[in-house]
Amino acid sequence: MANSRITTAPSPLSTSIWLPGPRDVDTSPAFPAVLPDWAIDKIRTEFTHRPGHQPAPLWRLAIRDTDPDMDVHTPCVADHLPDGGKSRRTPVILAELHPDTLPAGAPHTHYGTDEQGAIDDGWPGFFHRTHRLLRADGLLLVAARQRRDAGALTDPLGLLIATARTAGFRYLQHIVIVHGHAVEDRIVPAPPEGAPPGLIHSDLLVLRAEGSRP
Repeated sequence: MANSRITTAPSPLSTSIWLPGPRDVDTSPAFPAVLPDWAIDKIRTEFTHRPGHQPAPLWRLAIRDTDPDMDVHTPCVADHLPDGGKSRRTPVILAELHPDTLPAGAPHTHYGTDEQGAIDDGWPGFFHRTHRLLRADGLLLVAARQRRDAGALTDPLGLLIATARTAGFRYLQHIVIVHGHAVEDRIVPAPPEGAPPGLIHSDLLVLRAEGSRP
């Protein structure tokens, strides 16, 4: 996305656009996070609160790589809830994928289909393990951003969605998080630090755990 008029086009997928409010500061998140603070606040409002229920915890993962031992060195920050973190609600998990760790090709595993997700490498294992943490209907949000290498655009969304579906997630929604402010009918960019020219948005995939897996 670059300087352009705000337009909409028909799409077979559910897509929303989030813009910061007039008082929201669109500062660059610290590595390896992807989303600005205003977007995290909106995620809490949209996905962790239900009328008449305690807020669900938000577990925020900042994914630096997808090596076999990624769980050990992936930072996880959990919201501190008013009840001291004793909520019995299933957490909403937010995984932020920094562009430097974008999947570059088809998922790789050392195991057969009967052992799928046991201790797989990369994204297949991550999605299978996360699915096991969530009860049926639990939400996983995956934040990512495109990357350009030598002029070529790397977009991870298709691979991430396909891998998540294999692990038992249902793809619900795509949210475009704009790094910029609306002025009349135009967007004034405020790209994150280090973003390639013309790239002023991040993507948020909303996935729901379906049923249970062995």
